[in-house]
Amino acid sequence: MRAVVVRRFGGPAVLEVAEVPVPEPGPGQVRIRVAAAAVNPVDLATRAGILTAAGVIPPREVLGLGWDVAGDVDAAGPGARFRPGDTVLGLRDRIALPLGAYADYVVLDASAVALAPPGVSPVEAATLPLNALTAAQALDLVESAGAVLVTGAAGAVGGYAVALAHARGRQVVAVAGEADEAIVRGFGADEFVPRGRDLGERVRALVPGGVDAVLDTALLGLDALDAVRGGGEFVAFAAGAAPIPLRGVRVRTVWIRADGERLAGLATTLRPRVAGVLPLEKAPEAHERLAAGGVRGRLVLTP
Repeated sequence: MRAVVVRRFGGPAVLEVAEVPVPEPGPGQVRIRVAAAAVNPVDLATRAGILTAAGVIPPREVLGLGWDVAGDVDAAGPGARFRPGDTVLGLRDRIALPLGAYADYVVLDASAVALAPPGVSPVEAATLPLNALTAAQALDLVESAGAVLVTGAAGAVGGYAVALAHARGRQVVAVAGEADEAIVRGFGADEFVPRGRDLGERVRALVPGGVDAVLDTALLGLDALDAVRGGGEFVAFAAGAAPIPLRGVRVRTVWIRADGERLAGLATTLRPRVAGVLPLEKAPEAHERLAAGGVRGRLVLTP
């Protein structure tokens, strides 16, 4: 089968479409015939060697790329709760492996997989797992019930964070580019603050004393921390992106984990956002487009 792999770190040109053996599912695992795989910023960081340099991924001769997958179950190992022919979506959260979702087939633990909702295409479904689960698990870390600030609210994770916080009855203050105000309000934001200087002052003009919590998907750090009240909460979305916990703010980092049961519920409530579709061999082009910025939703690769 074909799989996109990295044998050396660098720009998009290092992505290689290799011929590799078809993987076999073990106990409690399923093999998925990939119909679609989303391209995420973490894939760019893996390809460039950033995650290896940071100690998140140990040195490997070969690394596979791709976390998000949608397709049909092709084979199931003993004890797996899915059958061949089931249409599913899933998340590969074990990232230091030689094969990822950018491939013709991928093997996942059945616990990381969910049945795809009716009416959702594989391309749409593939945009959901990593971004939806990250947003939901980040919001789980917030214990206060008051106003929440979401930075990067027009992004894939940020948009879902806005929608989920709104669904939980939270007052949502969203930060994004000025051109994205309408789309962010459509996700459920109550207040909108354009990106820029003096973020804390502008947020506090809307929420006196500051918001109760920040979901910092845009990695603004101290600028976003200034918008939260003393003793509030702050959730960072990348290793090393957590600011110093000034003013007694409780700072946490969300570490994504696969959860097929949770994913099944999210897939029925959240709206997929597809930015474009490219064939598997165009993975370098997809990385270039994502790195250039301005992508709304997720680019998707199809074998």
